[in-house]
Amino acid sequence: MSNSLGFRCSRCGDHHAELPMSYSAMAPDVWEPAFESDPDSTLSSDQCVIKGQHFFVRGLIEIPVIGGEDVFSWGVWVSLSRDNFSRALDVWNTEGREAEKPYFGWLSTELALYSESTTDLKTNAHTRPVGRRPLIQLEPTDHPLAVEQRTGITRDRVREIAMAVLHPA
Repeated sequence: MSNSLGFRCSRCGDHHAELPMSYSAMAPDVWEPAFESDPDSTLSSDQCVIKGQHFFVRGLIEIPVIGGEDVFSWGVWVSLSRDNFSRALDVWNTEGREAEKPYFGWLSTELALYSESTTDLKTNAHTRPVGRRPLIQLEPTDHPLAVEQRTGITRDRVREIAMAVLHPA
């Protein structure tokens, strides 16, 4: 998702035509390329199993953008218990799955531009209609990411995130 307002980047000096409204991690932080040859490990665009013992789903941390209808999102991975992962798979393509109770999990994506680690923050994964990734709700703590999810961010903060992601230090 992006909009056409664009922005002038203070890091590179260029004008970027669009302001990205989402970023996503391709795998949980603990995934390693060597797992690709392990028959008990798998990585798809939405689910991950490592060594048949660790289970993850991909979801979205959505953050309202103050002063408009926009929503900024982080595509992240959360670890689930074996039972919750199994249940999530059982209803993955079932209409009405959004009626499922949330699944407790641990955030398994490090978002490096936060001053405090985001790995292992407590979450609840809320299943949504078929075709939509789960909504990841952080435990309401004083962690900066949790605060942003609760209170929203400004468009300036979205630009700041874009500069940090597009031009890492």
